[in-house]
Amino acid sequence: MIRLMKIVGVVIVLTGVLILGLNFWIVSSTQDQIYYNLNDVPPKRVALLLGTSKRTVAGGTNKYFKERMEAAAGLYHRGVIEHIIVSGDNRTVYYNEPRDMLNALKELGVPEGAITLDYAGFRTLDSVVRAKEVFGQTELMIITQDFHCYRALFIANFHELDAVAYSADNKDQLPTMLALREILARGKAIVDLYVFNQEPKFLGDKENL
Repeated sequence: MIRLMKIVGVVIVLTGVLILGLNFWIVSSTQDQIYYNLNDVPPKRVALLLGTSKRTVAGGTNKYFKERMEAAAGLYHRGVIEHIIVSGDNRTVYYNEPRDMLNALKELGVPEGAITLDYAGFRTLDSVVRAKEVFGQTELMIITQDFHCYRALFIANFHELDAVAYSADNKDQLPTMLALREILARGKAIVDLYVFNQEPKFLGDKENL
C-alpha cells in the first residue's frame, strides 16, 4: 500500500510539472504578441471578439463581458480595427453570446454593419479556426482578457494566422478556480492541437467580410 501511494504521488507530481511546463510554453511563446495600451496596438482590419456570458451565475453583470465589449468598441472608435467578428456559444434560444455581444457593441456606438456574428464559437479553438477557415482571415486581432490571450494566440499561431491580441484588462488577479481552469485549458489546447489535430465542431460555408 505504501509503495502504491508513493507511485501515485510521483505520478501526480510529474503530471503537475508537465502541465506547468506546457503553460510556460504557451505563455513564453505568445507574450510578445499581447498589447495593453490603445496607443501601442498595431492596427488590424478585423478583430475576433471572444465570447463569454453576459451575466454571472448569480445574475449580476459579468465584468469579463463588460471589459471585452468596451475594449472592442474603443479599438473600433479609435480606428485601430474596422470590423469585428463576435464569436460565441449559441446553445439555446435563451443563451446567445453573439447576440448579446452585438447588442452591447451597438449600445457603445459600433454600427451593426461593422459586426459579423459567429454562432459556432463553442470554444476558443472553434472561434480562432473559424475566423480563418470560414471568414477567410489571415490577419487578426484577438480581444479578450490577458489570461485568455495566451491560449487564443497559441492556437492562432499553430494555424499560421498573423495574430496579435489586445487585452481587455491589465493582468488582473484571477479567482483561484478560474486560474486553475485556465491552466488546465492550456494543457488541453496543446493536446488538442498536437495529438488529436482537433477541428471546430462546425465549419460550414465560407463568408466574405
